[in-house]
Amino acid sequence: MNAQAQVPAVQSPTHGEASHAAGPGLTLAALGVVFGDIGTSPLYAFKETLNPEHGVAFSPDTVLGLLSLIFWGLLFVVTLKYVVFVLRADHDGEGGILALQALARSAAGGSQARPWLWNAIGVLGLVGAAMFYGDSLITPAISVLSAVEGLEVQAPVLQRAVIPVTMLILLGLFAVQRKGTGAVGKVFGPVMVLWFGVLAVAGGWQVLQHPQVLGALDPRRAIGFLVEHRLQSLAVLGAVFLAFTGGEALYADMGHFGTRAIRRAWLFIALPGLVLNYFGQGALVLADPSAIDNPFFRLFPAWGVLPMVVLAAMATVIASQAVISGAFSLTAHAMRMGYLPRMRVVQTSGAAIGQIYVPVVNWLLMTGVLLLVLGFRSSEALSAAYGIAVSITMVTTTLLAGIVAWGLWRWNRVAVVLGVAAFALVDLTFVAANSLKIAEGGWLTLAVAAGVMVLFTTWSKGRRLGLEAAMAESLPLRPFFESLALDMPHRVKGTAVFLNADATAVPHALLHNLKHNQVLHEQVIVLRVLACDTPRVDARLRIEAEHLTDCIWVVTARHGFMERPDVPEFMRIFAYQKGLAIDSMKTSYFVSRASVGEENLPGMNPVRRALFGWLQRNAGRASDYFELPDNRLVEMGQRT
Repeated sequence: MNAQAQVPAVQSPTHGEASHAAGPGLTLAALGVVFGDIGTSPLYAFKETLNPEHGVAFSPDTVLGLLSLIFWGLLFVVTLKYVVFVLRADHDGEGGILALQALARSAAGGSQARPWLWNAIGVLGLVGAAMFYGDSLITPAISVLSAVEGLEVQAPVLQRAVIPVTMLILLGLFAVQRKGTGAVGKVFGPVMVLWFGVLAVAGGWQVLQHPQVLGALDPRRAIGFLVEHRLQSLAVLGAVFLAFTGGEALYADMGHFGTRAIRRAWLFIALPGLVLNYFGQGALVLADPSAIDNPFFRLFPAWGVLPMVVLAAMATVIASQAVISGAFSLTAHAMRMGYLPRMRVVQTSGAAIGQIYVPVVNWLLMTGVLLLVLGFRSSEALSAAYGIAVSITMVTTTLLAGIVAWGLWRWNRVAVVLGVAAFALVDLTFVAANSLKIAEGGWLTLAVAAGVMVLFTTWSKGRRLGLEAAMAESLPLRPFFESLALDMPHRVKGTAVFLNADATAVPHALLHNLKHNQVLHEQVIVLRVLACDTPRVDARLRIEAEHLTDCIWVVTARHGFMERPDVPEFMRIFAYQKGLAIDSMKTSYFVSRASVGEENLPGMNPVRRALFGWLQRNAGRASDYFELPDNRLVEMGQRT
C-alpha cells in the first residue's frame, strides 16, 4: 500500500542551511546531541591503546607515537572526511546513511541506466544502516560503564558497585524514552560545554607541566610507530580507532542542526577539548607510568574524581541518548522506504517531527545493552566488541559520498578518485584492525547487523513479491468503472477512500464492499501512497489526481522518508486543490490487510518464508501508520 517511488521532487538545495541559522544557540544544541559519543571516547580510548596485550612495550616513544596517531586520525578521519567532505552531501537538509544512499542513487541516473550500480548503492546503504544497529548496542554499554568505572579510582572497594550502578543508569535511560527527549535535551548542550571545558582544562594543565608531549604533533611520530611496530600495528590501530567512534554522528544529525553549527561546534569546542585531553593523558603517563590503569580519571585530584564520575555519567547518558534516538529515526526511515514492516511509532513532540519513540526498538535495545554489560562486565572487555560495525559504516559512507561527488556534484574525476581512494584506504585499514577483535566480541555486532540485513532484505523482497502477485490477479481500474457505469449500484452519501498500492488496479476492499454491501459512495477515491527517495516532497508534487468518471478519482500522494504519511491530511490537500466538498466526518477509509501465501514467494528459502510470514502477522496496523481515524475505518482481509 505504501510503495516506494523514485519520483523527483522540487527541493531547495540549501534547505538545511536556510532552515538552520548557525547561531550560538544552535551550536550549543549541536554540541549536546552530536558529539556525545566521540566526546566521551577519552574515558577509554587512550587507556586501551596502552593495553599491554597489544604486545607494545611502554616507552616515551610509544606514548608519543600513539598520541600522534590519535591526533592525525582526528584531523583526517573526522575533520577532513566528515566535516569538510561528507557534510556537503546535504539531501534537502538531511543527512545519514539512507539520505546518502538516496543521493547516490540520484547520481547513478536511475535503476534503468546502470542497474548494477543502482543495486550496489542499495546494498551499501542497507549495510551501513544495519551496522548502525550493532553500534547502537555497544555505545550505551561501553560509555556508561567506562564512566562508572571511575568509582574504582576513588576507592577500589567500590568495584563491586560498578555493574549495579551501570545497570540502574541504563534502566532509567531506557525507561524515560517514552516521555520524549525534548525536556531533557535543553540541558544537553550546557552539560557538554562543561564536559569539553573540563576535558580541555584537565588535559591542558598536564601539557603545561610536561610540554615534551607536544612532540606528538609531528606526523613522523605516527609513521615511525607504525614502522617500528609493524607486527603489532593492526592490533594497536583497533584501539586507536576508539577515539574516532561517534564521528559518523556529525553527518547523521546534520538535518537537526545544519552543517554550519556542527562544523563550528567541532572546530572550536569539541576538537580542541579532545586533543588537549588526549595529550594531557599522554603527559600524565609520561610523568607517572602507574597512571596507565586509568589515565583519564588520574588527571584529577582525589577530591575531584567523584564529581567527574557524575559528570562523565551525565555525558555518557547524552552519548547513549543520541544513539538511541538515531535508532528510532533510522527505523522510521526504513519503514517508510519499505525495508521494515510497520511498527508503532509515538510522536513525542507536537513541534519536532524528528522526536519519536519506537517501543519495540527501545525494549530490544535495552535488553541487548543490559546483557552486554552483564556479559562483558568492563569497558576494557567491551572495547573488543566495539569498532568493527562503525568502521564498516565509515567505508560505506566513503563509497557513497564518492559516487555523489562523481555523478551529482561533477567534481574533477581525478581528484574524486584520489580522495576516495585515500579515505577508503584508511577506512579499510581500520576495518582490518578491528577484524582482529571479532573472536573477542566483535562477532556480536556483526551478528546483530547480519540479522538486521536479513530482516531488511526478507521484508523488502517478500513485500515486492506479494505486490507482484496481487497485481497479477487484479482487475484493471478504468475498464472496471466503465463497465460499472452501465449498471451503477446504489450510491450512498459520503466519501469512500480506498487505499491501494497500485493506482491502475481495483482495490480488493472496493470489490468486497460492492459484493457484500452492494453500494457505492457518492465520491470514491482510490488512493496510492508513495514513499519517495527524498527527505521531503515539495507541496506542488504532493498530490497527483485523475478524474475517472462520475465523482470517482484516482489519487497519488507522495511523502518523503522524513515525513509521516498522514492520509486525512492528504485528503484535505486534494479537496482544496480540486475545489471539492469533502466532509472529513463523512469520509470512510477502506484498507486491506494483505497476507501473502508461501506459494507466491518464489526464490525465498523456507526459513525466510517463515520469517516473512511472522513479520506479516506482527506488523503494525495500517490505520496507525497512515494516521487513519479508528471510528471511520473499514479493514478487510486479503490473501494473495
